[in-house]
Amino acid sequence: MLSKRIGIDLGTANTLVYMVGQGIVLNEPTVVAVTAEENRVVAVGKEAKEMLGRTPGNIVALRPLRDGVIADYTITEAMLTYFIDKAAGQARFFKPEVMICIPAGVTQVERRAVLDATMAAGAKVAYLIEEPLAAAIGAKIPIAQAAGHMIVDTGGGSTECAVISLGGVVVHDSVRVGGNKIDEAITNYCKKKFNLLIGERTAEEIKIQIGNAVIDDKREAENTKMEIKGRDAISGLPRTIELNETHVNEAIYPVLVDIISAVKGVLEQTPPELASDIIDKGVVMSGGTSQLKNLDKLMTKITGVPCHLAEDPLLCVVRGTGVALENIELYKRSIAKK
Repeated sequence: MLSKRIGIDLGTANTLVYMVGQGIVLNEPTVVAVTAEENRVVAVGKEAKEMLGRTPGNIVALRPLRDGVIADYTITEAMLTYFIDKAAGQARFFKPEVMICIPAGVTQVERRAVLDATMAAGAKVAYLIEEPLAAAIGAKIPIAQAAGHMIVDTGGGSTECAVISLGGVVVHDSVRVGGNKIDEAITNYCKKKFNLLIGERTAEEIKIQIGNAVIDDKREAENTKMEIKGRDAISGLPRTIELNETHVNEAIYPVLVDIISAVKGVLEQTPPELASDIIDKGVVMSGGTSQLKNLDKLMTKITGVPCHLAEDPLLCVVRGTGVALENIELYKRSIAKK
């Protein structure tokens, strides 16, 4: 094999790159900074994320993917070129084969956009694999068996729920609710309750540090505090407040219920034979947002089906993409190609 094979999990919040023979080689935020006038790319990944909310007027830092699909084609292409060059090296004789993950519910137009952007970014062949399938392969679920397995992949922009049997997706649902909506809920809550304006990076820090889906001990939750700095909505001056776990739980609970109602919707459509398998094996959770404290507990409580986290939930999709790339013949029924 002279050309390199690369698997890319193109997420709304993070992009991970897998290289056949080397494993995961890149894990960077899906953020691009461009100049406002010429639309020229200034920075990609970690460097661009540092610029979010801090750029001068002539530079714009933005996320080219919204809700799991391409929102800005040109910038996504520039970002893919950057990631492919960084992984495969700029001085290469052969174009690499690239496999990209897409949400299960995307339209033909959105699929086409991903394939075209990948080819334009310098790929010899572009493959597409559905995210729930890649997540299931990466979570080491034996998907080829004639048994039902359910995977819930909660990322930054969307939540993918799918029941998989005999190597294919039987029932799936995709809601465009994920980690970014949780950050938005925290931002809106601070504005309404405390008249404090905060940025998306601060909201994300709050979610990671004191986000909690289920509050068992109210006293303990009120003692878990964090200082938040922002701008007062009335006076316009900088101000500091204290948030605790109860506040954050109040802010994010409606978003979590939206995520779990998608899971319930898929369970309701599942054929009875597969549903009995799922009750025995439980629901596997992957994706970065599934790491929110006690989200598995809340999901178990609302659906009545045991839910558990996959190991390394953030890496499931990209690992699964890598495995599918290494064994393309095995998974060719589930892969689109250009």
